[in-house]
Amino acid sequence: MLVQPLRGLGLTEPLVLALPRGGVPVAYEIARGLGAELDVFVVRKVGAPGHPEFGIGAISEGHDGVLLSTEADELGLQPSDIAAQAQLERVELQRRVERYRGGREPADVAGRDVVVVDDGLATGVSAEAALRVLRARGPRRLVLAVPVCAGDSARRIGALADDVVCLATPSDFRAVGLWYRDFEPTSDDEVERLLERARGTATRP
Repeated sequence: MLVQPLRGLGLTEPLVLALPRGGVPVAYEIARGLGAELDVFVVRKVGAPGHPEFGIGAISEGHDGVLLSTEADELGLQPSDIAAQAQLERVELQRRVERYRGGREPADVAGRDVVVVDDGLATGVSAEAALRVLRARGPRRLVLAVPVCAGDSARRIGALADDVVCLATPSDFRAVGLWYRDFEPTSDDEVERLLERARGTATRP
């Protein structure tokens, strides 16, 4: 379980930030195990032109630009090449920010130990976008925690975080979902329920 290696890092009053939606159930358990504050940090993967399922970039809340992956560089793509797809993702990103946060201000990361959590790391472009934006906000320590990750992505992301905690880096990684017994999509309702519970305001079990 991710809580144990995170405890070994000696974090001080950490803030746990989940990348929704899939990162929220994982982050909820981490926050509960650490006795930490839980919030979300919303990012969206941006697909290649004509192939939206193939992520070649990402956008995040609180940042107007598009982070392009190394795959985009290899394809010779520029931000202008994926502007239309990025705008579509920006609409969904804003919808999620409004629904999950309900008008609350995002947690302040300045001077804090921050743990960014996702359900796994494939290309890592979404986590990379989150880490780059959060680093600019001045956390004392920035940690990425995922249950499973592709080894090359973990090594690349390692340069952006102070620590990367990953339980498994299988050589035949292929996809995050292959390493879960149950990889049903996390719903908006589930995200809201876990965030409410973490804040101690849940009205249902």
